[in-house]
Amino acid sequence: MGGSVERMGSTLLRIVRLAVYFTWTLSLMPIQGFGVMLRQPWTATFPRFYHRRCCRILGLKVRRIGRPVASRPILFASNHVSYLDITVLGSLLPASFIAKREVATWPFFGWLARLQRSVFIDRRPRSTAEQRDSIASRLAAREALILFAEGTSGDGNRVLPFKSALFSVAETAELTVQPVSIAYTKLDGQPIRRSLRPYFAWYGSMSLAPHLWNVVGLGTVEVVVEFHPPTTLAERGSRKALARYCEERAAAGMANALAGRRPAATNAPRPRPGRQSAVAPAAAAAG
Repeated sequence: MGGSVERMGSTLLRIVRLAVYFTWTLSLMPIQGFGVMLRQPWTATFPRFYHRRCCRILGLKVRRIGRPVASRPILFASNHVSYLDITVLGSLLPASFIAKREVATWPFFGWLARLQRSVFIDRRPRSTAEQRDSIASRLAAREALILFAEGTSGDGNRVLPFKSALFSVAETAELTVQPVSIAYTKLDGQPIRRSLRPYFAWYGSMSLAPHLWNVVGLGTVEVVVEFHPPTTLAERGSRKALARYCEERAAAGMANALAGRRPAATNAPRPRPGRQSAVAPAAAAAG
């Protein structure tokens, strides 16, 4: 498996891409850092500008299906395939990520996560209430957050079960939740075979550095991101039903993308616009 990918890859391309990526990133980090320190509102949208250029540098061609909800606050619930998801979703959404606490301690990438004002959570059950309050305070400020609802990354072939505990913040307010699916579908215009998806998916005990070194030398990768009909906890009836709804939409979106099918039309109910005005006060009270 590794041999075929290495023959497709280019060492020169890897060196050039990584050099440009780190130069671009290091030049913009101080700008975002000063903005965050001074609490400037543009720091919410500046990362999208950064991530869009990173997609071009790293050879990620993002194809969007559907539209993200524009109203705030909003929780985007996505499946998770790779660390590349951060750049892909960041190029489309002016939003912050909900990340596991240990990410904050990672060299370099932990700094980037802090600069994007990520919410770091401890996913142990005893920390659920504290996590909910931390997230609710951000939503009360009418922000957009991205949740990788599987709690880990998958192999790029299927969506893992969405963890209902991670949706506990939806209980604090009439919060809009939009399912999102992400799939790595083509390499240089050709469908990515199942056997090659581990070179784009980062999961299990894979080491970050060798994986990154491989993927940045593999040409142009098409990534399909689909935004599915939004919903609320009230419309689903329970936290588990909300997680199941998001999981099913993400799984269908990934399956359609990998198979090259167009998404089917859906009549799933959408949140009524009048509900949005009540979200921030209710979340503030819960926090």
